[in-house]
Amino acid sequence: MKIGIISDTHDHVDNIRKVIDKMKKYEVEAIIHCGDFCSPFAVEMMKEFNVPVHAVFGNVDGDKFRMLMKKPENVTLHGEFVEIELGGKKIAIVHFPEIAKALAFGGKYDLVCYGHTHVSNVEKIENTLLVNPGELMNLKGLPSYAIYDTISNEVKIMKLS
Repeated sequence: MKIGIISDTHDHVDNIRKVIDKMKKYEVEAIIHCGDFCSPFAVEMMKEFNVPVHAVFGNVDGDKFRMLMKKPENVTLHGEFVEIELGGKKIAIVHFPEIAKALAFGGKYDLVCYGHTHVSNVEKIENTLLVNPGELMNLKGLPSYAIYDTISNEVKIMKLS
């Protein structure tokens, strides 16, 4: 199973549209969003992925009530933390790196995803992959996202061009 991982979209409509197109080309079967949509309309755009989207809130997600009310059927907003299973892998999703790193060191998950720093990063902590896909906002350089393959247990950071 291929899973797309994104974070820190910060209402950047053009880059959200670009990553939707990229994920369709990679034929991902699910999306993970590590927080910081910002506005309800950014959550509404997740409908265009046409696959399940599992998301957590970040520190600048403003109107959470309207985000929950306007979210499309394919989107699950899990709060600030979630553990899920996709493709036979145990996955934790959170926005903040300090929490993500602690979860990875706990050894309970195959994959721990986070955002917040706007910088892509992949680490292996024993048997756990710790992944920050970077940002789509375009604050700290070329926007990026990640593709995780549950069969090979490998993740690739991709630049959005």
